[in-house]
Amino acid sequence: MTDVVDTDLRGAAPSRSLEVVFAAVALAVAAGYLLLATQIPLRREAAPGQIDARFWPTVIGVAAVATAIVLLVVALTRPAPTRDDVERIQPGGVLRVVLTIVIAGAFIAVWSLGSVVLFGYRIEVFPIAAGLLMAGLMLLYGHRRWLSLVIYSAAVTAFVYVVFGMLLRIPL
Repeated sequence: MTDVVDTDLRGAAPSRSLEVVFAAVALAVAAGYLLLATQIPLRREAAPGQIDARFWPTVIGVAAVATAIVLLVVALTRPAPTRDDVERIQPGGVLRVVLTIVIAGAFIAVWSLGSVVLFGYRIEVFPIAAGLLMAGLMLLYGHRRWLSLVIYSAAVTAFVYVVFGMLLRIPL
């Protein structure tokens, strides 16, 4: 009986292939992001010495590609790290991940509408969709106090909308 308990408490075995696959996927995602960042349409070209809309996404993409390359080199040249800290999958964990992806996909689909005209009024979709995204994810991951659920979702959505949509004039 003690052997069963001991094996349940040990972490997963080291896996070089897992490390290499993770690094390769990270490199592919980072390279795709960098490619998309360089294709951001500009309303107007920046003057020499100024920053345009592509600058920070490109910096982030280059940093992500460099980090992924370092991960890949480490995964290929060093022994696989121990995974003693990896815990077993919790009940409902896979379902939560799937539901998170579904909620995020629904948010992206609704956000792509931009704005809708309802009863003669143009309504921005982003604040509504972002608030519902925050509330949905908080409910999914166990938050149950309605007052703080509403206040936190509204506050974060308002902050993002004001900073990016109004102050920085980034189309949301």
